[in-house]
Amino acid sequence: MDIISLILIVSALAIVSFAQFSISSAYSKYKQISLKKDISGWEVARTILDANGLEDLYIVETKGNLTDHYDPVNKVVRLSSDIYHGKTIAAASVAAHECGHAIQDKNNYTFLRIRSSIIPIVNLSSKLGYFAILLGFLFNMLDLALVGVALEVVILLFQLITLPVEIDASKRAKVELKKLKIVNSSELDGTDKMLKAAASTYVASVLSTLLEIIRLLLIIISQNDRD
Repeated sequence: MDIISLILIVSALAIVSFAQFSISSAYSKYKQISLKKDISGWEVARTILDANGLEDLYIVETKGNLTDHYDPVNKVVRLSSDIYHGKTIAAASVAAHECGHAIQDKNNYTFLRIRSSIIPIVNLSSKLGYFAILLGFLFNMLDLALVGVALEVVILLFQLITLPVEIDASKRAKVELKKLKIVNSSELDGTDKMLKAAASTYVASVLSTLLEIIRLLLIIISQNDRD
């Protein structure tokens, strides 16, 4: 392994690790701070959804830690147990963020529509990409390796589209939390830090994937020069 590849690998790991540390630290801190209104994540989500004409959407509890997400196919907001039952700044922040996605769906937010439409392609790319790269390097079939890298670029594009979706959902969450007076001014600051830490994980994913693509291209170029 040459020095450039090592630098790229270490950089990608450092970026992802820092982002994960940021969200873990923020979540650990703000799940200890109770909301003044003493309402659960479920109640926060229900309040926001109802205020936006989404009374027909269900909010269900799901297993895992920070596995919260909005399901646009079944029109369901899924909240992990700590968020669903929690009466904390962290719970309110995450619940509001997922409701932000539900509001995007209602308003036909462009990037959410694009992201949803390309998910099958992305799933296929993620399965086949590294398989093609591995076979390409193993049998010195650089054209096949390039196909694998191209499939990784599809994943990068998906991550780039995901960024505005997540950032916009957080903006909507903060607006709703403030407008509906779910949090006060001091709690809103904590909410902002929680959501920014969460957003950093998506930025980290983009950067780490980009660095990996660059590393793979450099390897292909290097092997091609030798041949």
